[in-house]
Amino acid sequence: MARILLAEDDHSLRGFLARALERAGHSVVDCENGDDAIDALDQGPWDLLLTDIVMPGADGIEVARVAAARQPGIRIMFITGFAAVALSAAQASPQAKVLAKPVHLRDLVGEVERMVAA
Repeated sequence: MARILLAEDDHSLRGFLARALERAGHSVVDCENGDDAIDALDQGPWDLLLTDIVMPGADGIEVARVAAARQPGIRIMFITGFAAVALSAAQASPQAKVLAKPVHLRDLVGEVERMVAA
């Protein structure tokens, strides 16, 4: 079981993602924006940060930078609906996984399992 910090500003999607990950046996703390996610980093340690990129307040790339500085070795996965933003995220955090929206829950859970097992 992994401890996952989830940052997603879309309420419905955040709920779907959290429930899917919890059903897969993970512990999830979800945040509705980047600023809340940065605050929640203090509740770590975290195994994985799963973050949208485009959000109010701090964007997902900033959340990932702060997370990596506070907890070296944290695994990072971005989700985004914007191709150009995905490219920027991949360049900013080459070790991170970037998934494009819409994301199928089964695929997301599988990617999380692979990242946590690595």
